[in-house]
Amino acid sequence: MVSGRKHSKFFREVNTVIAIMARDITLSLKSPSSLFVSLIMPIIMMGMIGGNLMENMSGGLGFDFGGFMLVGMIINMLFMTSAMNMTSLVEDHGTDFTQEMLVSPVSRVSIVFGKILGSMFGAVIALAGTLIVGLFMGIMLPLPQLMWLLLLSPLMCVASGAFAMLFIGLIKSTKVANMLVSVLAMCQMFLSGAVIPINNSSGILMVLSRIMPMTYCIDLARAVTNWGTSEYNSVVMFNPFVNFIAIAVLTMVFLLIGTWCFAKSEKNR
Repeated sequence: MVSGRKHSKFFREVNTVIAIMARDITLSLKSPSSLFVSLIMPIIMMGMIGGNLMENMSGGLGFDFGGFMLVGMIINMLFMTSAMNMTSLVEDHGTDFTQEMLVSPVSRVSIVFGKILGSMFGAVIALAGTLIVGLFMGIMLPLPQLMWLLLLSPLMCVASGAFAMLFIGLIKSTKVANMLVSVLAMCQMFLSGAVIPINNSSGILMVLSRIMPMTYCIDLARAVTNWGTSEYNSVVMFNPFVNFIAIAVLTMVFLLIGTWCFAKSEKNR
């Protein structure tokens, strides 16, 4: 009897995650403009910023800057798109949709986790856009390395969603949420080593880079895509196991704090 209730509760939480994820994917499909932005962002980020860096500042680095930048931009786009899609939670707050979810007998973590998984849809579109821009720039990843990145992409999206949740739970305005997420995304892109090497960063720049989860996500991605190559020691900062533990701990901490703040803000309305 007790075992049956536990199974019923488990499947109810799974259904909650799937329902919220499916809702967010449906909303994305009904909004062609958001999908267009997901495709156009890689052109701006990688084509313009990365292209200029590759042509003017990559000499003498001792490794292939094109591959270095492509891996960094793929993770950056996954992070940026997932975080921006998470701001729909603030819009749901304004339309009272979140309150309707919170009165249901399901875990708050399941609600937030469903939103994070739903936000992955736009991130996958951005990943495809980044690979297409890379092809036009003559930068490609071997198929095994690309498969490793695809396997890691859900972990990166969950880490990004948890990081965004840390702030979204405290914000009531969609406009403010979009602005804050955009600023954080830009800071992470330049401080976490997506396009600019940070191996020799020191002082406040080093501290900021070490507290940003995207630093460890990018380093883990470069570790698996450069494993066994002569460039490994030049582009990878930490042991892959250290990166994985750092991502897991930061994601768990951000997710718990963010979910608590989100549930508390809805309770105090």
